[in-house]
Amino acid sequence: MTSKWTAGDIADLTGKAAVVTGANRGIGFEIARALAGKGAAVVLACRSQEKGREAAERIRTEHPEAQVDVMALDLADLASVRRFAAEFARGHKRLDILVANAGIMAVPFGRTADGFELQFGTNHLGHFALTGLLLGAIRRAPGARVVVMSSDGHRVAKMDSDNLNAEKKYNPQAAYGYSKIANLLFTYELARRFDAAGIDAIAAAAHPGWTKTDLAANWRWVRLTSPIIGQAPAMGALPALYAATAPDVRGGDYFGPGGFMGLRGDPASARSSDLTHDPDLAARLWSVSEELTGVRYLSRR
Repeated sequence: MTSKWTAGDIADLTGKAAVVTGANRGIGFEIARALAGKGAAVVLACRSQEKGREAAERIRTEHPEAQVDVMALDLADLASVRRFAAEFARGHKRLDILVANAGIMAVPFGRTADGFELQFGTNHLGHFALTGLLLGAIRRAPGARVVVMSSDGHRVAKMDSDNLNAEKKYNPQAAYGYSKIANLLFTYELARRFDAAGIDAIAAAAHPGWTKTDLAANWRWVRLTSPIIGQAPAMGALPALYAATAPDVRGGDYFGPGGFMGLRGDPASARSSDLTHDPDLAARLWSVSEELTGVRYLSRR
């Protein structure tokens, strides 16, 4: 990786199709804007179509020739995930880039439409199901990329496999942490299963460092310090953009800011916790995720 990599280093993406979840604001918007600016046909997958349309108009104002569509997606509702995947399949034969960016952080206890703990259900299960349901389109795009947004906050969390659905207790920060562990376990397992199935696709992960967004509205000390420490969303988007477009990315790679403690700076290779590289834990999570979502794909060989 060269130093000072920017969105300007992205090669021409004309002819490629991309989906970015949570693309109406913050990091997701910056990812969608950069991909559209390089010629990709980008679908902004947003819970609020109104906000999605506003974001699309902002992108078209900057890039008048941009191909930007808005589609409704609520990751906390598997019926919405299925509707999105079906609608996408009707309009697109292939999917070159899927950026699983949307997420929630340290929110009060709640459950998804399907009864899952809200953070685990939204951050992990929604994207697990979405990826599986879009797999046909991904397989039809040689060299496709699946990029999952995690957080380096996963390092201070433990995977509470017996309490994934918060049936015993609930701690907002802990639940966020193990949803981010789940993101990484899923990414690395997906990369292994792509290889085992001989699928020409790359699964990689990224984290944005400490970025000034409203994601941490429910985590007081993070909210208060972000304006001082945090970097701009456009910088926080760069690790995911690198994972989605750079030619030297390999399956199972992880990227984040290369500055002090991974908090800010230019995108660089990162190393996630040892726990996230446990293939047996990843396989168990995959099995649980299939059971909970009803979406089964890419068996382990």
